[in-house]
Amino acid sequence: MRIIIITGASSGMGREFARQLDGYLEHIDEFWLIARRTDRLHELAKELKKDCRIFQCDLSQRSSMVELIQELETKKPKVKMLINCAGYGKTGKFEKLNYQDVTGMIDVNCRALSALTYSVLSYMCSNSRIINLASVAAFMPQPEFSVYAASKSYVLSFSRALRKEIDDRGIWVTTICPGPVNTEFFDVADKKNKESWYKSKFMVRCEDVVNRALYDSLKKRDISIYGIPMKCMYVLSKVFPHRILTKIIHKLNMYNSDENV
Repeated sequence: MRIIIITGASSGMGREFARQLDGYLEHIDEFWLIARRTDRLHELAKELKKDCRIFQCDLSQRSSMVELIQELETKKPKVKMLINCAGYGKTGKFEKLNYQDVTGMIDVNCRALSALTYSVLSYMCSNSRIINLASVAAFMPQPEFSVYAASKSYVLSFSRALRKEIDDRGIWVTTICPGPVNTEFFDVADKKNKESWYKSKFMVRCEDVVNRALYDSLKKRDISIYGIPMKCMYVLSKVFPHRILTKIIHKLNMYNSDENV
């Protein structure tokens, strides 16, 4: 049995990956969809042509993947794609954030992604793919978004190192680093400031980011960045000292906060 595993499949990028992959992968037998909100997973499963297996997992909890791991051990499927989209971010000064959100971002964005990848790797065969969702925030430290940006830097660094370790097995890792995408992300991240000018100005369609990511994964590229503005951001992060860039980001955030008082 050949399967694709997608985390965070109840909304946003994860859901869009399932929709786009559903149309043209005839050799895939099942999608294994993972998220907290099973009602949304059932809705998605009804849209898809492929058979779907649904797993309710709160990836912030260390015990949440027990059922999935047991199913892997029992079925011993060939995992052709692992797409790690589960994650979230909270904006604000670090000391003002909720303790559960601080630790939760690390648990979901870093620990769970690593744990699931570790558990799935032994079931992957040659010419398989891993796609990990990072962010343009991975390129540099971001004041008022410190934990999220650091967690996505981990995803990018981990993915690049893992790619080198397993390329001799013919398994290719691609990291997606989008800017603002029209998903529910900002509803969770920052309800107060979600309409800030620099977010809305560079907002792109989820469908386009996923389409580009699948193309880059097919081409065995290590990183997928959609859009010229975000590619420029990547170059800037390599050229300019981060102490200067963090100062600029901090000022932009202060300006935006003043706008929304």
